[in-house]
Amino acid sequence: MPISRWSKMMLAIAAVMGILAFAWPLFLRPGATLTASTLSPIVLAALLPMVLGVVVVQMTQHELDVKGLALLGVLTAMGAVIRPLGAGTAGFETVFFLVIIAGRVFGPGFGFVLGNTTLFASALVVGAVGPWLPHQMLATGFTGLVAGLLPRLGGRAEIVLLACYGAVAGFVFGILMDFSFWPFAVGTGGQGFDPVVGPLENLRRFLVMELVTGMGWNAGRAITNVVLITVLGPPVLRVLRRAARRARFG
Repeated sequence: MPISRWSKMMLAIAAVMGILAFAWPLFLRPGATLTASTLSPIVLAALLPMVLGVVVVQMTQHELDVKGLALLGVLTAMGAVIRPLGAGTAGFETVFFLVIIAGRVFGPGFGFVLGNTTLFASALVVGAVGPWLPHQMLATGFTGLVAGLLPRLGGRAEIVLLACYGAVAGFVFGILMDFSFWPFAVGTGGQGFDPVVGPLENLRRFLVMELVTGMGWNAGRAITNVVLITVLGPPVLRVLRRAARRARFG
């Protein structure tokens, strides 16, 4: 649905921040002393005001009213509850289904905020707060954001589109998360990160490592998204669109 110029600007800033948060290893200079424990607070400190800013802009631009804000809280709570059902076992993740469907119905801004709040709330529920959390929040937020930007389709074509997107998003999320900890976890030997060799060689090393070690896990996440969207997508879309008509979205 249509979003205001201010909302577009906030989401564009969030996109730039996300690119910097994930791509920094490609441009790290030799001798830099940056670790997961020092990077994560920086990302989180920048991310939380950005999420709040998107909400404030959407409310001031009349894209989101009090009912919509309450619905955001309800969906966040639901996501926090259903996420531990998968907990990433063999790549089985249940939370992306809800974020994708909600982003599709309520728009990119809502999807971005929901992805962030859901991951933050679920981490508090299960005690999974760690240096990985800010990157998980960003990646899930962008999953919901892009879902809100997909072409408008109806009927079975819409479900096929969302299922295909869910498959792609499952792989992209895993690749981004692996890349976020790769410089710290693997070391500098073999396929590890080495700031001396330059961005292209580091990217090649990471892709080789990801192909060997991460794609099976990512495939489980992608398959889960496809199955949940195909089976539960139509009824959940109807319910959320009925709720959207009672709130103010766009």
